[in-house]
Formats: sequence, structure tokens, C-alpha cells
Amino acid sequence: MAVTEAVRPRLVSRLRTGSALLGPAFVAAIAYVDPGNVASNISAGARYGYLLVWVIVAANLMAVLVQYLSAKLGLVSGMSLPEALRARLSRPARLAYWAQAEVVAIATDLAEVVGGAIALNLLFDLPLVVGGLITGAVSLTLLAVQDRGGQRTFERVVTGLLAVIAIGFLASLFVEPPSVPETLGGLVPKFDGAGSILIAAAMLGATVMPHAVYLHSGLVRDRHGRADGARRRRLLRATRADVGLAMLLAGAVNLGMLLLAATNLQGQDGVDSIEGAHGAVASALGPGIALMFAIGLLASGLASTSVGAYAGAMIMQGLLHKRIPLVLRRLVTLTPAIVVLALGTDPSAALVVSQVVLSFGIPFALVPLIRLTADRTLMGEDANRRPTTVAAWVVAAIIIALNLVLISLTFAG
Repeated sequence: MAVTEAVRPRLVSRLRTGSALLGPAFVAAIAYVDPGNVASNISAGARYGYLLVWVIVAANLMAVLVQYLSAKLGLVSGMSLPEALRARLSRPARLAYWAQAEVVAIATDLAEVVGGAIALNLLFDLPLVVGGLITGAVSLTLLAVQDRGGQRTFERVVTGLLAVIAIGFLASLFVEPPSVPETLGGLVPKFDGAGSILIAAAMLGATVMPHAVYLHSGLVRDRHGRADGARRRRLLRATRADVGLAMLLAGAVNLGMLLLAATNLQGQDGVDSIEGAHGAVASALGPGIALMFAIGLLASGLASTSVGAYAGAMIMQGLLHKRIPLVLRRLVTLTPAIVVLALGTDPSAALVVSQVVLSFGIPFALVPLIRLTADRTLMGEDANRRPTTVAAWVVAAIIIALNLVLISLTFAG
């Protein structure tokens, strides 16, 4: 008994210390459960049932590796990915690189603001443009929390929103559980025609997000600084746990979206849009679950647009070494989304276009990340080992190839 009582305080202290190190990956994980994911996962389940469960699992495993490499870069080098690129690029190359990153940031914000606007329309019947303005205003408030309350406060708020997203999209699974045999059958990689390949590419494109790759390195750098020696070893272990837990939660939410549609919406007409899916959920599972769905979507839009704007500011500061006022920075990416909504563009079509644009930005984030984390001059003894580098290049090749498929099939259609 005495031994147990002596061990318990040390165990509690270690758990508290370990939990205090968690957080940056949960902010990055918001990018993996944004409205673009909702649209692609619901469409996949409604059209193809459990067929593409394996895509969710594969994408999540890829995300674990990618986000860990991003976090490791920030922790070991003391630089964010944009800062590391600035140190290696000429001024014209930096400007060109920033320009493509800014276009990607605008496309990211488009998906997230549209998602928030749709959620507010579903909840309160607000016009989409009004919902978009409210989403932008709330995201600015969340960014002010980060600016005044510090990163840890922002992390706690975003992690709370991630919990709301998880509850909103997983609640239906307790009301109408999915088929276990069919879910397990969906783990076997296979397609069913070109349409399923297109959706699989969209699911993957909506999962691995360029801005999350840029952001995570900066979040870890700001939280811990450049670590050395035993402290670095401890922080790298904590980072692996942070990434693993955050990606597990994000993967569970994405899988829950697909299973919700596969169980309740498969074969129904009009569920390719988020609004149609919401209506079908209300018919199949009742207004309570439909309300949870809409609240989860709203939390997704609010959190992801805040995280996206934060990433955009970090990219600009890292590549150009310039800071602009928070409100102006927010307006740069918010305005195109509001214009799209004001023009009456179909929200679902806007989400599809945003995912295509995001596809162009993925190689610009992944390729430098792998090269930098494998560079012994920069990373020292923590440079990627050969198996890690090979696995990372395989992941990058798969992601880039599927996104090229997404682009070609989208334009062909």
C-alpha cells in the first residue's frame, strides 16, 4: 500500500506534465474535419455505402506521418516550414511561393466560410451571405483570443470546438449503429468505377490540407521553441502522442461522417449537398440528430476558418517576414468567400472548386517538408531515417497522384 501511495503522486505528475504538452496537433486537426471533409465524406457514404471506408483509414495514417514531420521540423530546427523555406529561397521565388500559398489560403477560407454559412442557414434560416459574415466575425473573435490570451488559450478553445464537432457528427452512430461486417468489408481497398475514384481523391484532398502542414510546425515552435538534448527527446515523444491522439479523433469524426451516410442515406436522391444530407438525416433519424449535425457543421466552419486565417498569417510572416494587422489579414481571405456567397453561387459547387484549388497547393507543402526533415545539416541526428523518408515520399506520391486525378476528372466532367 505504501509503495502504491508513493508511486501515485509521481504518476499523476507525469500525466499532468504529459497532458500539458498536448495541444498543437489538435489545432492542426481542425483542418481534417472542415466543411470540405463533410461534403466529401457524406457524398462517399451516400453514393457508395461502406466501399470507401479504407480511404478514410489510409488518409488518416498518411496524415499522422505528415503532421508529425511538420511538428518535428518546428521542434528540432526552431523554425516554421515557411521560415525554413525563406532561408533557402531567393526573393522572387519567395514571392511566387507566397502567392500560391495565398491562393490556397483563400480557397481554404472559401470552403470553411461556406460551411459555416450553410450551418447558420440550417439552424436559423439566415441568408448565406449573412451567415458568411457572421462566420467571419466569429473567427476574428477567436483570432483575437489567440492574440490577447496567448496560444494555449487559443488551443483550448479550438480543442473545445473539436469536441463539439466530434459529438455533432458521431451522435448518429449511437442512434443507428452502422453494420460492423460491412464496415470491416470497407477496409479492403477497391473502387467501383470512375465516380468512386473521383470521390476518393476528393476525400483525400479534403483530408491532407496544405495550411495544416505549414501551421503545425509554427505552433510547435511557438509552444516549445528550439529544444536540445534530453528535453528534445521528451518533447518528440510528447509530440508523437499529441499527433497520434489528435489524428485518431479527426479520423474517427471523418469515419463517423461516412458511416452516417452509408447507414442512413445510401441510395437516396439529393444528398450530394450538405443541405440535402441534413434534410435526409432529419427524415431518417429525427430532428434531434439533425440539430447535432448542424451544430457540428457550424463548429467545424467557425474553428476551421479561424485556424486557416492563423495559418495564413504564419505563412506570410514566415515567407515575407511581414506582419499585417489582424483585421486586414482576415479580410484578405474572407472577402472572396463573401463575394461568392453574395453572387448566389451554389454552395456545394463552391466547396468542390475549393478542394480542386487546394489540390494544387499540396505538393508545395509536402515536398519541401520531406526534404527539410531529411536534411542532416538542418535536423542533425533527428533527420528522418531512410525508412521514414521512403514512407514519406510514397505518401506524398499517392496524395499528389490522387489530387491530379481529382483535378483531371473534375475538369473532364
